[in-house]
Amino acid sequence: MSDLCERYAHIMARIAHAAHASGRSASAVRLVAVSKTHTAEAVAQLAACGQRHFGESRAQEGAAKIAAMPDAALEWHFLGPVQRNKARLIARHFRWLHSLEGLDAALALSRHAEAAGTQLRVLVEVNVTADPRKHGLSTTALPAFLEAYSARAWPGLTLSGLMTMAAHGAPEGAARATFARLRELAADCRRAFGLTDFQELSMGMSDDYHWAIAEGATMVRIGRALFGARESG
Repeated sequence: MSDLCERYAHIMARIAHAAHASGRSASAVRLVAVSKTHTAEAVAQLAACGQRHFGESRAQEGAAKIAAMPDAALEWHFLGPVQRNKARLIARHFRWLHSLEGLDAALALSRHAEAAGTQLRVLVEVNVTADPRKHGLSTTALPAFLEAYSARAWPGLTLSGLMTMAAHGAPEGAARATFARLRELAADCRRAFGLTDFQELSMGMSDDYHWAIAEGATMVRIGRALFGARESG
C-alpha cells in the first residue's frame, strides 16, 4: 500500500471513530480531499485508494484536473471565493460549491449552470468567528441573505447547507464552539425558511476535523493530512 493510501485509510478510520463516538454512522460524513496545488497524478492515486470527493480552490486549476480525469464516479467541490469571471468554469465543472456569500455570484452561477444543463449544490459560507481575514457572511447577515435568496428561483442551483472554518490553531473548546454555532445556525435557517434540503455542514480541516464531526459535520475538508505540504504555487 502506498503512503498516500495509508494516510487515507488512517483518516477514514478516524472519521469513522469520531462519527461512531457521536452516535452517527461513518457514512454520514464525506471526506473532501483538498487537492489544491497537487497534481492530477496524486488525485488519480488517491482515487485508486477509494476516495471519490475532491476539492479545489482555483477554478482553472480544478477544471484542468477534472478534464484530465473524466471519471463520472468522482465528485468535485469548489472551495474558494467565487469570482464572477470564473462562475462559468465553476458551474460547468464542479458539482458542489462551499463558498457562496453573495447574490451576484449566485446569479452568475445559476445562469451558467442552467445554460450548461448542470446542477450545482451550494453551501453558504459563514464567518462564524468574525475574522476579518476570512471570507463569508457574518452570523447576523445570514438570515437576510437567505431571505433574499429564497425570494426567487435559482435554476441550476440547489441550496444545501453551510460552511465555516474555525480559527487557525484554535483549541478544542473554541473550535467546537464554532462548529456548534454553525450547526445551530443551520437548524434555525431550516425552520425559518422551510429549507428541507439544507442539511450539509462543511466544517473541519486537517487539525480539527474530529471535533467538527462531533459537532455534526457532514463534510470535512482535508488536504495536508492526506497529501502532505502543498506544492508551491
